[in-house]
Amino acid sequence: MIFGYPLLSVVIWLPIIFGLLVLATGNDRNAQLARVIALVGAILSFLVTLPLYTGFDRMTSAMQFVVFEDWITRFNIHYHLGVDGISVLFVLLNSFFTPLVVIAGWKVIEKRVAQYMAAFLIMSGLVNGVFASLDAMLFYVFWEAMLIPMFIIIGVWGGPNRVYAALKFFLYTLLGSLLMLVALLYLYRQSGGSFEILDFHRMAMPSLSAQILVFFAFFMAFSVKVPMFPVHTWLPDAHVEAPTGGSVVLAAIMLKVGAYGFIRFSMPIAPDASHYLAPVMIALSLIAVVYIGLVALTQADMKKLVAYSSISHMGFVTLGFFIFNAYGMEGALLQMISHGFVAGALFLCIGVLYDRVHSRQIVDYGGVANKMPVFAAFFMLFAMANSGLPGTSGFVGEFMVIMGAVKANFWYAFAAASTLIFGAAYTLWMYKRVIFGAVTNDHVAHLHDIGTREKIVFVVLAASVLAMGLYPLPFADIMHASVNDLLVHLATPKVLN
Repeated sequence: MIFGYPLLSVVIWLPIIFGLLVLATGNDRNAQLARVIALVGAILSFLVTLPLYTGFDRMTSAMQFVVFEDWITRFNIHYHLGVDGISVLFVLLNSFFTPLVVIAGWKVIEKRVAQYMAAFLIMSGLVNGVFASLDAMLFYVFWEAMLIPMFIIIGVWGGPNRVYAALKFFLYTLLGSLLMLVALLYLYRQSGGSFEILDFHRMAMPSLSAQILVFFAFFMAFSVKVPMFPVHTWLPDAHVEAPTGGSVVLAAIMLKVGAYGFIRFSMPIAPDASHYLAPVMIALSLIAVVYIGLVALTQADMKKLVAYSSISHMGFVTLGFFIFNAYGMEGALLQMISHGFVAGALFLCIGVLYDRVHSRQIVDYGGVANKMPVFAAFFMLFAMANSGLPGTSGFVGEFMVIMGAVKANFWYAFAAASTLIFGAAYTLWMYKRVIFGAVTNDHVAHLHDIGTREKIVFVVLAASVLAMGLYPLPFADIMHASVNDLLVHLATPKVLN
């Protein structure tokens, strides 16, 4: 209990309340007050999540910090919250990034400051609700609601084509979600009138074909969010047009929501269909790893390059899920956490350059290390992590997924390991052209190194990347019991005939 309220409720509603307080500051005459309230709210919202980690029982796969209250009794819908060893990490990751996004936008955002800061705080609370919901309709409400702040962030503070990118983002995700709603209503009927997610897990389906249809409905919602090939095309547009904070949250948090959906809904509810369709999921994952990695090599825009890199790295996540062993699944979850740190840091690095030069084109840079040596050092660390360098967080998850893939099929591992080559190629190629060499244009000649505010953000992210790379056990041991329980569940048939 915090402030007399259940911990998970505080984790969800505290950032939303602070977001509303920020909105109440009004117009830009009170911009500094809005920034201060937003930062205080973001830091408090992160601090209240820490007891989830320190008080978590690692010996059980059961849901913890459970909250259960009646909500819409006529349809048996409850305000039911809880976290296990999988979801607790993503609540922490989401709340961890909120203060960093507020700090990163401290001086960059000059118009509609209160609305900008409030959008991120409100979205943080809604995303926590997605990860903590144990009632399917509550999950669906949070799932749909979290689209609204991101739609506004891209559409209001984005680039020249922001309206197109925002609409594309919203339509892709909304249309997939409608099929998920149909699946939830079907499961509600099959379960005898329950929207409890854990009841869905225990429920047997009438046939394999019914499981496949349910799996497909969930697939349409979650694959768009990951995003998987071939429904990935909205992401590069959204990243390019979004402001830096929007790109950071998209990469670090919102992509993880789709992958989490596979773990919480698709696989445990339709385990037989998951096994049956695993070759298709593995094929789509490997296409993302290999083909999208090659697409990243051709990009001239730094944001697009990192956006395609994100799609390739998230292909590792879905590959790890659908090879059905502990190495693969735990590696995939660790990859999700690592990708949050690394991709978020890379987008912040690009944002630092864009704020000074107002260009994302690689050709417009060169010799940045001569003018920004401290920035160049941080950028190098994050680029190496994106390439999977041992000792950084980027190596841990990829290595475990490859090890799991070797146990499943050597050729899966062979194809997946190509990302170590492609990732190094496109990331280091970008870094070399932007950072090294002689200063070749006036824009770079007038650059100045990062200040205290930017250093704070990069130091925190660099420490996270190195801590996870050098000592991943605190990230991994919390998920062991939940992953092992899920694998046992997936090995048990759930078809009546």
